Amino acid sequence: MNKSSLQIDVSRFPTSPGVYLMHDADGTVIYVGKAKNIRSRVKSYFARETDIKTTVLVRKIDRIEYIVTQNEYEALLLENNLIKKHAPRYNINLKDGKSYPVIRITNEQYPRVFRTRKIVQDGSQYFGPFPHVESIDRYLDLTERLFPLRKCRKPVKKKQHPCLYYHIGRCAAVCAGKTTQKEYNERVDSIRRLLSGETRELIAELETKMQESSKRREFEKAASYRDSIRAIETLETEQNIIDFDPDVRDYLGFATGEDICAIVVCQMRGGKLIDTHTYFAPMYDNPQEVIEQFLLQFYAERSTIPTRLFVPESFDPGMIARFFEHEQEATVQTVVPVERRDRAVLNLAIENARSSHEKRMRESGNLPALEELRSVLGLRALPLRIEGFDIAHIGGKHTVASMVSFQNGVPDKNEYRRYHVRTVEGHADDFASIREVVARRYTRIVNERLPKPDLIVIDGGIGQVNSAADILAALDLESIPVIGLAKKNEEIFFPYRSDPVTLPDGSPPLRVLQYIRDESHRFATTFRAGLQSKEIADSRLESVPGIGPTRSRRLLEVFGSIEAVAEAPADALYQAGLPRATADAVHDAMAEYRAERIEQPDDVTPRPE
Repeated sequence: MNKSSLQIDVSRFPTSPGVYLMHDADGTVIYVGKAKNIRSRVKSYFARETDIKTTVLVRKIDRIEYIVTQNEYEALLLENNLIKKHAPRYNINLKDGKSYPVIRITNEQYPRVFRTRKIVQDGSQYFGPFPHVESIDRYLDLTERLFPLRKCRKPVKKKQHPCLYYHIGRCAAVCAGKTTQKEYNERVDSIRRLLSGETRELIAELETKMQESSKRREFEKAASYRDSIRAIETLETEQNIIDFDPDVRDYLGFATGEDICAIVVCQMRGGKLIDTHTYFAPMYDNPQEVIEQFLLQFYAERSTIPTRLFVPESFDPGMIARFFEHEQEATVQTVVPVERRDRAVLNLAIENARSSHEKRMRESGNLPALEELRSVLGLRALPLRIEGFDIAHIGGKHTVASMVSFQNGVPDKNEYRRYHVRTVEGHADDFASIREVVARRYTRIVNERLPKPDLIVIDGGIGQVNSAADILAALDLESIPVIGLAKKNEEIFFPYRSDPVTLPDGSPPLRVLQYIRDESHRFATTFRAGLQSKEIADSRLESVPGIGPTRSRRLLEVFGSIEAVAEAPADALYQAGLPRATADAVHDAMAEYRAERIEQPDDVTPRPE
């Protein structure tokens, strides 16, 4: 359905509260929203033409349906259920593209505790996520020393003798009858409390046991309890924020912009800041509704609900308080902080949200420049994904190519690719090289059904652009726009058109194209220089007296690469089978190569294609 038809259709929508679902041409739900007035809210999407993000969404819409509810609260709940059901592309993604590790306590007769990134809905308990593996490993090491459980992954089978881990205090040895079910369950419960931040009660219990053991003159056991207490207290000192309130408290901070909202939840358990969660949400609705939608999803996925949720003054907690009471059956005080300590933690959450928002905006690129680029080039779609190509060689030797990828106007280095050009050998032919590389890249795109770019930029003029366009046509990919940017006069060339286009110096769209062109050139020349340096190193190696093809191959087999040979000390070369004098000569001969490698700039290491 075209935009005019959609607007006519929307004009007939009711003015009641409810939920609206936006579908693309394939019938997929791409966005779900709620509104106090369905017609007014949906019409607003077609009025904000200056909002590029909303314009991109509207271009994807083929059909809009709505569901009327009795009130706005019912709409909020229905919106949450529909988001869970359809997982729309343009709604909040609580995973935020990251997979943080968590600690899992398995649901078994003798539970195990370990680190994982995979959530299995089998009754297991999960603690985290932890942003750093180091912090999770410290917890696991502490729990294993304080409350050892079984180490083996297989079901428990009776054995006559315990394993080595039992003898070093790292296994419960339930298989050998060294720990009863009751004792094992107590250890698991202690681990749960430790991971939940309930350390003060745990320390108090350990202190009681330490004193009782001391009275019974069980000094070794008392010392063990003492060491456990010290270990827990040491872990506590690593916390940045500590107070003495045992409540389970969460603090909500957020920062909004025109396109995106950053949301941070700081979690206090047992008086300690145990975790901070950061998420991002697109700003298609007002901030209040975006935050409400987030909180419903966030707390619906968590088994622990806070007793108090502290929010900024700008947020109305009415809807969320009702959600906690009626849907979660939990009494949660959702309030603006009054006490100084709570204001400090809330300010920390807000500051983290602002910092995350600024960082995401820097990383998300320059959408206005891309919109201007779309306009000046006459593109049908916003060029969110652009791929750039360049060829590099020295007199036809070491001919290589690079492909760089830009997402939202910034480099996406995980998608960079490099190519050894095969069709030209010993002579320079940029046109043939471009044909080969474009064919290899986009044949793979077709065969593997990978996402296609919105624009291809070639470092070169009309000849290179026509070569690329010929290959795209042969692959039935003429729909992908391709242009060339020549360095001489910064002219933009289109396929099969002899008249280039120029853009004003310093204009945003020209800067985007120059960035892509220059990055592809840098990447290609760096790759070519590396190959040239390797060839020089190979020849330098065989030029050393006593090193011929056989010994050269042997060194490469032992060390794995010419770089490793160059970095190897003379003693290592001697151990690899070279005579002492020859080893010293090789080490000296490779000194210049080592110096060249140190001077080379850092670069990404992409997968070759």
